[in-house]
Amino acid sequence: MKFKSRNLRAIAELVIGDKEFFPYRSSSYITRFFEECDLDFVHDGSTRWNWTAERLEELLQEPQSAAHALPERFVHVLRVLMHKSDAEPDDPDRSKALEELNKPLAREGYEAFYGEDELLYIRHIGSKTISLAANPHRPFTPKEIEKRDQLINYLDKCSEDEIIEDVLLPLFRQLGYYRITAAGHKDKALEYGKDIWMRFILPTQHVLYFGIQVKKGKIDASGVSKATNANVSEIYNQVLMMLGHEIFDPETSRRVLVDHAFIVAGGEITKQARNWLGGKLDASKRSQILFIDREDILNLYIANGLPLPHKALFAKKSEFNDDIPF
Repeated sequence: MKFKSRNLRAIAELVIGDKEFFPYRSSSYITRFFEECDLDFVHDGSTRWNWTAERLEELLQEPQSAAHALPERFVHVLRVLMHKSDAEPDDPDRSKALEELNKPLAREGYEAFYGEDELLYIRHIGSKTISLAANPHRPFTPKEIEKRDQLINYLDKCSEDEIIEDVLLPLFRQLGYYRITAAGHKDKALEYGKDIWMRFILPTQHVLYFGIQVKKGKIDASGVSKATNANVSEIYNQVLMMLGHEIFDPETSRRVLVDHAFIVAGGEITKQARNWLGGKLDASKRSQILFIDREDILNLYIANGLPLPHKALFAKKSEFNDDIPF
Protein backbone atom coordinates (compact mmCIF):
# COMPACT_ATOMS: atom_id res chain seq x y z
CA MET A 1 0.00 0.00 0.00
CA LYS A 2 1.20 3.50 -0.79
CA PHE A 3 0.16 6.89 0.63
CA LYS A 4 0.88 10.21 -1.09
CA SER A 5 3.99 11.98 0.21
CA ARG A 6 1.88 14.92 1.40
CA ASN A 7 -0.26 12.66 3.59
CA LEU A 8 2.71 10.71 4.98
CA ARG A 9 4.35 13.99 5.99
CA ALA A 10 1.11 15.15 7.67
CA ILE A 11 0.92 11.96 9.77
CA ALA A 12 4.66 12.14 10.53
CA GLU A 13 4.21 15.70 11.85
CA LEU A 14 1.55 14.39 14.24
CA VAL A 15 3.94 11.70 15.50
CA ILE A 16 6.77 14.16 16.17
CA GLY A 17 4.40 16.76 17.65
CA ASP A 18 4.87 19.54 15.09
CA LYS A 19 1.08 19.97 15.06
CA GLU A 20 -1.23 21.34 17.72
CA PHE A 21 -2.88 18.84 20.12
CA PHE A 22 0.09 16.42 19.92
CA PRO A 23 3.05 16.31 22.37
CA TYR A 24 6.35 17.53 20.92
CA ARG A 25 8.95 14.77 20.49
CA SER A 26 12.65 15.40 20.07
CA SER A 27 15.02 12.81 18.56
CA SER A 28 15.25 10.58 21.64
CA TYR A 29 11.52 10.79 22.30
CA ILE A 30 10.75 9.77 18.71
CA THR A 31 12.84 6.64 19.28
CA ARG A 32 11.04 6.08 22.59
CA PHE A 33 7.66 6.44 20.86
CA PHE A 34 8.50 3.72 18.34
CA GLU A 35 9.78 1.51 21.17
CA GLU A 36 6.36 1.91 22.77
CA CYS A 37 4.92 0.69 19.45
CA ASP A 38 7.14 -2.44 19.71
CA LEU A 39 9.31 -1.27 16.79
CA ASP A 40 13.11 -1.11 16.77
CA PHE A 41 13.37 2.18 14.85
CA VAL A 42 16.11 4.46 16.18
CA HIS A 43 16.17 8.08 15.01
CA ASP A 44 19.49 8.85 13.31
CA GLY A 45 19.51 12.60 13.92
CA SER A 46 18.29 13.52 10.41
CA THR A 47 15.27 15.76 9.72
CA ARG A 48 12.61 14.53 12.11
CA TRP A 49 9.54 14.62 9.88
CA ASN A 50 11.33 13.15 6.86
CA TRP A 51 12.82 10.26 8.84
CA THR A 52 9.46 9.51 10.49
CA ALA A 53 7.63 9.63 7.15
CA GLU A 54 10.11 7.09 5.74
CA ARG A 55 9.45 4.73 8.67
CA LEU A 56 5.69 5.06 8.17
CA GLU A 57 6.15 4.32 4.47
CA GLU A 58 8.05 1.13 5.38
CA LEU A 59 5.17 0.02 7.60
CA LEU A 60 2.67 0.64 4.80
CA GLN A 61 4.60 -1.78 2.58
CA GLU A 62 3.86 -4.68 4.94
CA PRO A 63 1.14 -7.23 4.07
CA GLN A 64 -2.53 -6.33 4.53
CA SER A 65 -4.83 -8.64 6.49
CA ALA A 66 -7.66 -8.00 3.99
CA ALA A 67 -8.55 -5.86 1.01
CA HIS A 68 -8.93 -2.17 1.94
CA ALA A 69 -7.31 -2.82 5.35
CA LEU A 70 -4.16 -1.03 6.45
CA PRO A 71 -1.15 -3.12 7.61
CA GLU A 72 -1.35 -4.19 11.25
CA ARG A 73 1.80 -2.47 12.53
CA PHE A 74 0.90 0.83 10.81
CA VAL A 75 -2.49 0.78 12.55
CA HIS A 76 -0.78 -0.01 15.86
CA VAL A 77 1.40 3.11 15.52
CA LEU A 78 -1.72 5.25 15.02
CA ARG A 79 -3.39 3.57 18.02
CA VAL A 80 -0.43 4.38 20.28
CA LEU A 81 -0.29 7.92 18.85
CA MET A 82 -3.98 8.51 19.61
CA HIS A 83 -4.21 6.84 23.03
CA LYS A 84 -6.45 8.96 25.22
CA SER A 85 -3.94 8.93 28.09
CA ASP A 86 -1.76 11.29 26.01
CA ALA A 87 -4.49 13.94 25.69
CA GLU A 88 -3.39 17.58 25.81
CA PRO A 89 -5.07 19.94 28.35
CA ASP A 90 -6.98 21.84 25.65
CA ASP A 91 -8.20 18.59 24.02
CA PRO A 92 -9.15 16.21 26.86
CA ASP A 93 -11.25 13.83 24.73
CA ARG A 94 -8.77 13.96 21.80
CA SER A 95 -11.54 15.00 19.38
CA LYS A 96 -9.38 17.79 17.95
CA ALA A 97 -6.41 15.44 17.56
CA LEU A 98 -8.70 12.95 15.83
CA GLU A 99 -9.82 15.67 13.43
CA GLU A 100 -6.19 16.41 12.55
CA LEU A 101 -5.44 12.72 11.91
CA ASN A 102 -8.51 12.31 9.74
CA LYS A 103 -7.42 15.06 7.34
CA PRO A 104 -4.60 13.02 5.70
CA LEU A 105 -6.43 9.70 6.20
CA ALA A 106 -9.56 10.98 4.43
CA ARG A 107 -7.47 11.96 1.40
CA GLU A 108 -6.42 8.29 1.20
CA GLY A 109 -9.99 7.00 1.63
CA TYR A 110 -9.86 6.13 5.35
CA GLU A 111 -11.28 7.50 8.59
CA ALA A 112 -10.26 7.03 12.21
CA PHE A 113 -12.73 6.72 15.09
CA TYR A 114 -12.83 5.66 18.72
CA GLY A 115 -14.67 2.43 19.54
CA GLU A 116 -16.67 1.54 22.62
CA ASP A 117 -13.41 0.37 24.25
CA GLU A 118 -11.91 3.88 23.82
CA LEU A 119 -9.29 2.53 21.38
CA LEU A 120 -8.67 3.90 17.90
CA TYR A 121 -9.93 2.06 14.81
CA ILE A 122 -9.35 2.80 11.12
CA ARG A 123 -12.16 2.23 8.62
CA HIS A 124 -12.08 2.30 4.82
CA ILE A 125 -14.67 4.89 3.79
CA GLY A 126 -15.88 3.12 0.66
CA SER A 127 -16.13 -0.50 1.80
CA LYS A 128 -16.50 0.18 5.58
CA THR A 129 -13.76 -2.43 6.17
CA ILE A 130 -12.12 -1.94 9.58
CA SER A 131 -8.35 -2.37 9.66
CA LEU A 132 -8.08 -4.90 12.44
CA ALA A 133 -6.00 -8.01 13.01
CA ALA A 134 -8.93 -10.07 14.24
CA ASN A 135 -8.13 -13.08 16.41
CA PRO A 136 -11.40 -14.82 17.35
CA HIS A 137 -9.55 -17.07 19.84
CA ARG A 138 -8.10 -14.30 22.01
CA PRO A 139 -9.50 -13.51 25.49
CA PHE A 140 -12.25 -10.90 25.29
CA THR A 141 -12.44 -7.77 27.43
CA PRO A 142 -15.34 -7.31 29.91
CA LYS A 143 -17.06 -4.92 27.46
CA GLU A 144 -16.65 -7.43 24.64
CA ILE A 145 -18.11 -10.19 26.82
CA GLU A 146 -21.10 -7.97 27.60
CA LYS A 147 -21.51 -7.29 23.88
CA ARG A 148 -21.25 -11.02 23.17
CA ASP A 149 -24.03 -11.74 25.69
CA GLN A 150 -26.25 -9.18 23.97
CA LEU A 151 -25.64 -10.88 20.64
CA ILE A 152 -26.48 -14.30 22.15
CA ASN A 153 -29.76 -12.88 23.42
CA TYR A 154 -30.51 -11.54 19.93
CA LEU A 155 -29.71 -14.87 18.21
CA ASP A 156 -32.14 -16.61 20.59
CA LYS A 157 -35.02 -14.37 19.51
CA CYS A 158 -34.40 -13.29 15.91
CA SER A 159 -35.69 -14.93 12.73
CA GLU A 160 -33.57 -16.65 10.09
CA ASP A 161 -33.87 -13.65 7.76
CA GLU A 162 -32.73 -11.33 10.57
CA ILE A 163 -29.65 -13.49 11.19
CA ILE A 164 -28.80 -13.14 7.49
CA GLU A 165 -29.48 -9.41 7.15
CA ASP A 166 -28.30 -8.11 10.54
CA VAL A 167 -25.46 -10.47 11.45
CA LEU A 168 -24.04 -12.50 8.56
CA LEU A 169 -24.01 -9.88 5.79
CA PRO A 170 -22.07 -7.28 7.86
CA LEU A 171 -19.74 -10.02 9.13
CA PHE A 172 -18.83 -11.39 5.69
CA ARG A 173 -18.34 -7.86 4.32
CA GLN A 174 -15.89 -7.14 7.13
CA LEU A 175 -14.07 -10.43 6.42
CA GLY A 176 -13.33 -9.27 2.87
CA TYR A 177 -15.98 -11.03 0.76
CA TYR A 178 -17.44 -9.25 -2.27
CA ARG A 179 -20.74 -9.13 -4.13
CA ILE A 180 -22.62 -10.55 -1.15
CA THR A 181 -26.15 -11.31 -2.33
CA ALA A 182 -28.94 -12.59 -0.08
CA ALA A 183 -31.53 -14.72 -1.88
CA GLY A 184 -34.04 -14.20 0.92
CA HIS A 185 -37.08 -16.34 1.51
CA LYS A 186 -39.65 -14.51 -0.60
CA ASP A 187 -38.89 -16.52 -3.71
CA LYS A 188 -37.90 -20.05 -2.72
CA ALA A 189 -38.03 -21.25 -6.34
CA LEU A 190 -34.96 -19.15 -7.24
CA GLU A 191 -32.92 -19.90 -4.12
CA TYR A 192 -31.50 -23.30 -5.23
CA GLY A 193 -30.30 -24.22 -1.76
CA LYS A 194 -28.52 -20.90 -1.16
CA ASP A 195 -29.57 -18.20 1.27
CA ILE A 196 -26.50 -16.12 0.30
CA TRP A 197 -23.87 -16.25 -2.41
CA MET A 198 -20.67 -14.20 -2.52
CA ARG A 199 -17.16 -14.20 -3.89
CA PHE A 200 -13.67 -13.88 -2.44
CA ILE A 201 -10.71 -12.49 -4.40
CA LEU A 202 -7.37 -14.15 -3.68
CA PRO A 203 -4.12 -12.10 -3.66
CA THR A 204 -3.41 -13.66 -7.08
CA GLN A 205 -6.71 -12.10 -8.30
CA HIS A 206 -8.31 -15.51 -8.77
CA VAL A 207 -11.96 -15.55 -7.64
CA LEU A 208 -13.67 -18.15 -5.45
CA TYR A 209 -17.47 -18.34 -5.17
CA PHE A 210 -19.28 -19.30 -1.97
CA GLY A 211 -22.85 -20.32 -1.28
CA ILE A 212 -24.33 -20.20 2.21
CA GLN A 213 -27.20 -22.20 3.69
CA VAL A 214 -28.42 -20.68 6.96
CA LYS A 215 -30.46 -22.33 9.71
CA LYS A 216 -31.67 -20.42 12.75
CA GLY A 217 -31.30 -23.14 15.39
CA LYS A 218 -29.30 -26.26 16.11
CA ILE A 219 -28.37 -28.73 13.35
CA ASP A 220 -28.28 -32.33 14.57
CA ALA A 221 -28.50 -35.88 13.27
CA SER A 222 -31.62 -36.97 15.15
CA GLY A 223 -34.34 -38.93 13.37
CA VAL A 224 -36.82 -36.08 13.16
CA SER A 225 -36.66 -32.28 13.12
CA LYS A 226 -37.95 -30.31 16.07
CA ALA A 227 -39.24 -26.78 16.29
CA THR A 228 -35.83 -25.39 17.31
CA ASN A 229 -33.64 -27.92 15.46
CA ALA A 230 -32.87 -28.65 11.80
CA ASN A 231 -32.09 -32.22 10.82
CA VAL A 232 -28.89 -32.58 8.81
CA SER A 233 -30.71 -34.73 6.26
CA GLU A 234 -32.70 -31.62 5.34
CA ILE A 235 -29.42 -29.82 4.67
CA TYR A 236 -28.07 -32.63 2.48
CA ASN A 237 -30.26 -32.03 -0.58
CA GLN A 238 -29.83 -28.27 -0.25
CA VAL A 239 -26.04 -28.65 -0.27
CA LEU A 240 -26.14 -30.86 -3.39
CA MET A 241 -28.38 -28.32 -5.09
CA MET A 242 -26.10 -25.46 -4.06
CA LEU A 243 -22.94 -27.12 -5.39
CA GLY A 244 -24.57 -28.27 -8.62
CA HIS A 245 -26.45 -25.12 -9.63
CA GLU A 246 -24.76 -22.27 -11.47
CA ILE A 247 -25.03 -18.66 -10.34
CA PHE A 248 -24.88 -15.63 -12.60
CA ASP A 249 -22.27 -13.02 -11.68
CA PRO A 250 -23.45 -9.74 -13.23
CA GLU A 251 -20.02 -8.11 -12.81
CA THR A 252 -18.31 -10.69 -15.02
CA SER A 253 -21.44 -11.51 -17.12
CA ARG A 254 -20.93 -15.25 -16.82
CA ARG A 255 -22.40 -18.23 -15.03
CA VAL A 256 -20.19 -19.98 -12.47
CA LEU A 257 -20.42 -22.90 -10.07
CA VAL A 258 -20.04 -22.46 -6.31
CA ASP A 259 -16.54 -23.46 -5.17
CA HIS A 260 -17.41 -23.90 -1.50
CA ALA A 261 -20.58 -24.16 0.57
CA PHE A 262 -20.93 -22.70 4.05
CA ILE A 263 -23.44 -24.33 6.38
CA VAL A 264 -24.23 -21.71 9.02
CA ALA A 265 -26.30 -22.32 12.15
CA GLY A 266 -27.52 -19.84 14.73
CA GLY A 267 -27.20 -22.71 17.21
CA GLU A 268 -24.85 -25.68 17.53
CA ILE A 269 -23.83 -27.98 14.66
CA THR A 270 -23.31 -31.32 16.38
CA LYS A 271 -20.35 -33.56 15.64
CA GLN A 272 -22.78 -36.32 14.63
CA ALA A 273 -24.37 -34.02 12.05
CA ARG A 274 -20.98 -33.12 10.56
CA ASN A 275 -19.94 -36.77 10.40
CA TRP A 276 -23.28 -37.85 8.86
CA LEU A 277 -23.02 -35.25 6.12
CA GLY A 278 -19.36 -36.10 5.49
CA GLY A 279 -20.26 -39.76 5.07
CA LYS A 280 -22.99 -38.98 2.55
CA LEU A 281 -20.85 -36.78 0.32
CA ASP A 282 -18.07 -38.04 -1.92
CA ALA A 283 -14.49 -36.94 -1.27
CA SER A 284 -14.52 -34.04 -3.73
CA LYS A 285 -17.76 -32.52 -2.40
CA ARG A 286 -16.73 -33.14 1.22
CA SER A 287 -13.77 -30.81 0.80
CA GLN A 288 -16.13 -28.07 -0.41
CA ILE A 289 -18.19 -27.97 2.79
CA LEU A 290 -17.37 -25.48 5.56
CA PHE A 291 -19.23 -25.19 8.88
CA ILE A 292 -19.96 -22.09 10.98
CA ASP A 293 -21.99 -22.48 14.18
CA ARG A 294 -23.06 -20.06 16.91
CA GLU A 295 -19.69 -19.99 18.67
CA ASP A 296 -17.91 -19.14 15.42
CA ILE A 297 -20.41 -16.37 14.64
CA LEU A 298 -20.07 -14.84 18.10
CA ASN A 299 -16.27 -14.95 18.19
CA LEU A 300 -15.81 -13.60 14.66
CA TYR A 301 -18.38 -10.86 15.19
CA ILE A 302 -16.81 -9.59 18.42
CA ALA A 303 -13.18 -10.01 17.32
CA ASN A 304 -13.85 -7.93 14.20
CA GLY A 305 -15.31 -5.06 16.23
CA LEU A 306 -18.65 -4.96 14.42
CA PRO A 307 -21.43 -2.88 16.01
CA LEU A 308 -24.40 -4.79 17.39
CA PRO A 309 -27.58 -4.95 15.29
CA HIS A 310 -29.98 -2.21 16.35
CA LYS A 311 -32.53 -4.73 17.64
CA ALA A 312 -29.86 -6.42 19.78
CA LEU A 313 -29.37 -3.39 22.01
CA PHE A 314 -31.04 -3.82 25.37
CA ALA A 315 -33.90 -1.46 26.03
CA LYS A 316 -33.23 0.59 29.12
CA LYS A 317 -35.47 -0.34 31.97
CA SER A 318 -37.55 2.40 33.53
CA GLU A 319 -36.22 3.75 36.78
CA PHE A 320 -39.74 3.93 38.10
CA ASN A 321 -42.35 1.32 38.91
CA ASP A 322 -45.32 1.85 36.61
CA ASP A 323 -47.68 -0.11 38.84
CA ILE A 324 -50.21 2.01 40.69
CA PRO A 325 -49.60 1.43 44.42
CA PHE A 326 -53.26 0.77 45.30
